[in-house]
Amino acid sequence: MSLVDAPAYKASSSPIRSTALPGGAYVLSIASLPSYYAASASAPSNAIHVFDKARLQNVQTLPGHESSITTLRSVPNVANAVAHALLSSGKDGAVKVWDERSGSVALRMTASSAGTVRGLLSCDVSADGLTIAAGTELQGDDASILYWDPRSPAAPLRVHSSTHSDDITALHFYRPASSTVPNTGNLLLSASSDGLVCTSNADEADEDEAGVHVGNWGCSIAQAGWLRDREGRPAAWASSDMETFSVWTTELDRIQDVDIRQPSVHRQDLTWVTDYLIGCHNASNPIGDADNDLCLFAGSNEGDISLITRPTYSDPSAPWLLQHTWSTGHTGVVRAALWDERNNVLLTGGEDSKLNVWVAQQPATVMSPGKIKRENDSDPMDVDEDRDISARKRRRA
Repeated sequence: MSLVDAPAYKASSSPIRSTALPGGAYVLSIASLPSYYAASASAPSNAIHVFDKARLQNVQTLPGHESSITTLRSVPNVANAVAHALLSSGKDGAVKVWDERSGSVALRMTASSAGTVRGLLSCDVSADGLTIAAGTELQGDDASILYWDPRSPAAPLRVHSSTHSDDITALHFYRPASSTVPNTGNLLLSASSDGLVCTSNADEADEDEAGVHVGNWGCSIAQAGWLRDREGRPAAWASSDMETFSVWTTELDRIQDVDIRQPSVHRQDLTWVTDYLIGCHNASNPIGDADNDLCLFAGSNEGDISLITRPTYSDPSAPWLLQHTWSTGHTGVVRAALWDERNNVLLTGGEDSKLNVWVAQQPATVMSPGKIKRENDSDPMDVDEDRDISARKRRRA
């Protein structure tokens, strides 16, 4: 399993803009709004800081949550009433939709059971803006996915408590890349510390009928999300607490299972070693000749960042491609990365409190090394390859 520098590989050694969160807070996550960036801060503030895109100046601080912020993302629509909304969830049991113009909460939903607040670890809004889903921590024997209609936010429409049996760490609604992609319904991807990756029909009230597909990875899952092929057909990825990484078909059959730290470059002129996965990004167009839109942002314990892709996941011998590295902007672990392709920049935030902006253009279309997918090749989601990976503990500082 090799990592090679891509034909259009670039290296950047200094950010073009930089700022820092007050009080030495970690940057936990970053979201992009039309005119602003937002960054969530760690305890004790648990605030959300809003920055002007042009100058990276802190123009507003939202009060955030009463305890740890677990999700921060921008969504295109909520209830057909709030466009380009900022959405957050926290361990205080709240899902909030923010009005950044007034600095107030436009919509709030609370997860509680018998009067006890249930901490939330994940949330998302459906493509039509009419369903909000949130995933809870394990409380007693239950971990639940709660569904709200944001037009009636006082109480959940329904609660599904059998899909997972441990902390629900990731929720993502599927958003078709174009109108030509077949309608998959209101499909929700969920992942959990119980090792399961699931897809559910979010419109189905009966939980037994709502389940679509289930994949069992057998390890605690920290992150998960969608990827698409060039025709826009969906598949899924997941990463574990032990820095293993997997790719799954639409039916949640596992294609790949690798230690994300194994692909590395050791040359006199170039060295890259991954210590952890920061997160993944769906490119607006697949990079180079890739048959998928998945981009991995990996980090080193020294604070460097890399963009890694793979031409195809159907061929286990296909190399991983090192597209870009960004170095010397952070010290220590980088917690968040957001690629703003529209403005050709990458934002990164870490445990050093820094929020950095880097140049990050879409790599040029150059034929990559390794196997190129041809017309008679199998679909990237049709090959099943299970690898027995030796689990090693995370080496984060």
